[in-house]
Amino acid sequence: MDALSPHGGLWTMMASATPTVIFVLCVLAAMSLGCWSIIFIKLFTLTAAKRDTARDYTRFQEADNLRSAMQALGQSRQSPAFTVGRMAFEELVRMEQADLDPAEKGHIAMDNIRRVLRQAVSMELAKLSKSLPFLATTANATPFIGLFGTVWGIMNSFHSIGLMQSAALAAVAPGISEALVATAIGLAVAIPAVLAYNYFLGFVQAIENELVNFAGAFLNRIQREVTWTPRDAGQPAPAAPRRPAAPERI
Repeated sequence: MDALSPHGGLWTMMASATPTVIFVLCVLAAMSLGCWSIIFIKLFTLTAAKRDTARDYTRFQEADNLRSAMQALGQSRQSPAFTVGRMAFEELVRMEQADLDPAEKGHIAMDNIRRVLRQAVSMELAKLSKSLPFLATTANATPFIGLFGTVWGIMNSFHSIGLMQSAALAAVAPGISEALVATAIGLAVAIPAVLAYNYFLGFVQAIENELVNFAGAFLNRIQREVTWTPRDAGQPAPAAPRRPAAPERI
């Protein structure tokens, strides 16, 4: 018991560990700090994004026309729905001013707006998903990093046994316990990371569904309100030019 007493505390074991194990513990501590920073930041940003997107979708649906709907979205410029709607509306304005054949203008505009909506949704999702891969990397890598520190510490313990020519428990237990700390800390870092990653991934998927619904509502409103049709559609066809009357014979 006397031989084990100096190694009873966690900080004591870490302080007496080999330089390699200490380096591993420092790497795990840095990854844990980065992981928890991302968790707190994403918790606020994703919650706000989901709330704003759902609210702006409701505002957009309740507006009387497209222009008033865009003004309602402009009340929250940090909302992903505002960015998606603004990009699509700007493309709509550009197409309205484009010098194109009226017979093809409506089809080209709808295709362009669909592409812009798809691009805007992808950009917003990429922005919201930023830093989440670090959580996945932390969840996958830290157990193995901790295991590396454990294996290295146990190798040192067995090397010490060879030098001391003694296999007594009191001689090997401190080194092995110090080595196992690395595995325990690696698991302690990985578990919150994997839980947070899965939770935030579900959050991003919910926001994606809201944005897809918003994009569909935007297209529906355009088709209802923007009546771009070929000039000869829905209007009487222009009369054919009259030929000059033949001179009457006398």
